[in-house]
Amino acid sequence: MAAVLAVALLGLAAGCGQPGTASGGSSAASETQSVTGSTATPAAASQASQTATPADWSFTDALNRKVTIHAAPKRVVSLYGSFAEAWTLAGGTVVGTTQDAISERKMKFGDDVKVIGTNETLNMEQILALNPDFVILTSELSAQVKLDQSLTQANIPHAYFSCMTYQEYLDMMKGFTTLTGRPDLYEKNAAPVQKQVEAVIDKVPKDKPKPTAVLVRAYSTGAKAKGDDNVAGAIMKDLGVDNIVTRHQDLLEDISIEAIIQEDPDFIFVTTMGSDTQKALDTLKNGIEANPAWSGLKAVKENHYIVLPKDLFHYKPNTRWGESYEYLAKILYPDVFGS
Repeated sequence: MAAVLAVALLGLAAGCGQPGTASGGSSAASETQSVTGSTATPAAASQASQTATPADWSFTDALNRKVTIHAAPKRVVSLYGSFAEAWTLAGGTVVGTTQDAISERKMKFGDDVKVIGTNETLNMEQILALNPDFVILTSELSAQVKLDQSLTQANIPHAYFSCMTYQEYLDMMKGFTTLTGRPDLYEKNAAPVQKQVEAVIDKVPKDKPKPTAVLVRAYSTGAKAKGDDNVAGAIMKDLGVDNIVTRHQDLLEDISIEAIIQEDPDFIFVTTMGSDTQKALDTLKNGIEANPAWSGLKAVKENHYIVLPKDLFHYKPNTRWGESYEYLAKILYPDVFGS
């Protein structure tokens, strides 16, 4: 196996929602979730040159729910580490979050912040005990999607996000900083992302054949190919990669060495799921890599069989989206971006 190589600002992105207009009161429809928040603190008011009055945010979340969040929620619970980080980057604080905020995002919290399990093993009683005025969830985990009904019945305002693309990250941060009244933090932690990503995309050669690739997501129990419904796949698409899964939909269910041999792509990219990366890679070694034809693939012979770093291509990059694009662009187009 080869060595591991370590816009529009606000479109109508349903994945992370879209910012709404500020309003003094709530005029949401009956199905709209509502968040009751407090007003800006005197400390925030003293930063008038950098801050704005916190305002409401209306959007459609990743479960296609119409949501209105009232300004400045104070008891926020994030059930996904990267979203806890995003809320913090927007100037907010959390009273509760999940273990991945610590293990994956390396966030540090005081004793007043409750860690309420993992993002897939959640305790509703612990969430309720925190008396949240806004719960942030991911639509990507079924365990969290199942909480929708319970949270609704408990009259706890909540919203689902996905953020598979950098545009969706921008949308989320625009909304979060609207709620916190910190547009300066949008300029610091989001606006540069757009500039960095667009600069990379603009340099992608337009007059050359598209590089072909297959994106493999490896688990401890198997592997599947992925399209553009994930961080790595979305970046590949933006960088002009021809992902062979568009012609071999069966790869989405189970990886097939036959299809890969047929296409013989220029690159084979791998992302891993779960905490045991080596176990996931061993699954590939004992699976598709064990086929005698594997060593004859172009990507393998040219050392283009590459395991992508989790922090840039599996976890949500947040402020590091530009770094993710640059990392992959250097692999795909070394003559343009340097190796």
